[in-house]
Amino acid sequence: MVHHIVMWKFKPEIEEAEKPELKKAMNENLSALVGKVPGLLTVEFVEEPISSSTHDIALVTTLEKAEDIAVYAAHPAHVAVADTYVRPYVTERACLDYE
Repeated sequence: MVHHIVMWKFKPEIEEAEKPELKKAMNENLSALVGKVPGLLTVEFVEEPISSSTHDIALVTTLEKAEDIAVYAAHPAHVAVADTYVRPYVTERACLDYE
């Protein structure tokens, strides 16, 4: 089993009032990828980190094997979600993968 963790900060121009709806859309659409992307077992969206955190939101996924990370990254359903609900609103991406 492999864990794939991605963290982001919201772009500075994103208003605080927009963030709850953006987080909701990110969570719903990223979570819906389970069952659509081969090898993707679980998705957890972290939208309320504690104050010591360096990023605003995170995605914690579990995949069957390391090779599934590349499958996930290139899968059309994932690309569509990322391009529509995530990338337009975030910056400073950080990623950690581990077994």
